Amino acid sequence: MGTFNIVVLPGDGIGPEVAAAGVSALKVIGEVYGHTFNFDEKRIGGIAIDTDNNPYPEDTDKACRAADAVILGAVGGPKWDLGKQRPEQGLLAVRKAMGLFANLRPMDVKASQVHRSPLKREVVEGADMLIVRELTGGLYFGKQTRTETTATDECVYTVAEVERVARVAFEAARKRRNKVTSVDKANVIETSRLWRETVIRLHKEEYSDVELEHALVDSMAMHLVTRPTSFDVVVTENMFGDILSDLASVLPGSIGLLGSASLGATGQGLYEPIHGSAPDIAGKDLANPIGTLKSVAMLLRFSLNLLTEADALDAAIDAVVEKGVLTRDLGGTASGSQVSAAINAQIRESATVAA
Repeated sequence: MGTFNIVVLPGDGIGPEVAAAGVSALKVIGEVYGHTFNFDEKRIGGIAIDTDNNPYPEDTDKACRAADAVILGAVGGPKWDLGKQRPEQGLLAVRKAMGLFANLRPMDVKASQVHRSPLKREVVEGADMLIVRELTGGLYFGKQTRTETTATDECVYTVAEVERVARVAFEAARKRRNKVTSVDKANVIETSRLWRETVIRLHKEEYSDVELEHALVDSMAMHLVTRPTSFDVVVTENMFGDILSDLASVLPGSIGLLGSASLGATGQGLYEPIHGSAPDIAGKDLANPIGTLKSVAMLLRFSLNLLTEADALDAAIDAVVEKGVLTRDLGGTASGSQVSAAINAQIRESATVAA
């Protein structure tokens, strides 16, 4: 039985609501399996700009660096769109501070959920992919310049940056269906040429047992909606991964269903749903907490190595979805807190049956 220190960054919009669901689930996991979770709530994003004039305050940074894992709700909102400081700068800062270079976004479409997908059943049923996005390079972290008439964003990648995220993808594929699709724009962009050359060499030297294919980012966008079942692990650079993973997220029927894990070289990680802050529904108990709860399951698995507990949370989520306890984005009538409570009850019920 362990004791773990978890930093919670509720953030903006619906962030506090979904983060609270994650904390609640961990408390139940702790009760059922005998663990102690210590929670430390800190500020990030727009709310931190308002209170600290800094989207990533110093005390938040200190706490995140020392934590076993971090749960993030969401950042952003129209209130801060045109300000000198933007909430999203806090998100980039925490990723950099914690050395998180690989973002994992799993997506699957189960038979029981396929009717919620915007795609035809025969196209999307059985889709099951993991998108591995490089997090600390590319345009989002390059030098930026701005004059009255011109703006530039520098895109830089090193061989080492490509190698380390590609290794994450190849290792993940070995535990799945042994196939990696590397996405770039090597027909136009020099950093993409470096990306492809590095992935090819690494594959030849260390991962020749894994099937490797390459796709250009524009054609990949089409393939994700015309043949999503073709893909296992998809690895790509920062901006391409940001866009493609959001596209893939709608395949199960709602962006609110999907979580993510941002990992580095140590066991530390940042766990967050892939949806935004949705300020239009903030405070109304309408937000779907499942993306956050899926993220918490990954937290248990990757940062805390609590595999049984992670499986139990995933199973509870699936069971509640099967029972039809759903928020409005999935065609249901339940509130976010009702879905959260149902999943917590399912964890307890399943543990009692197993005992």
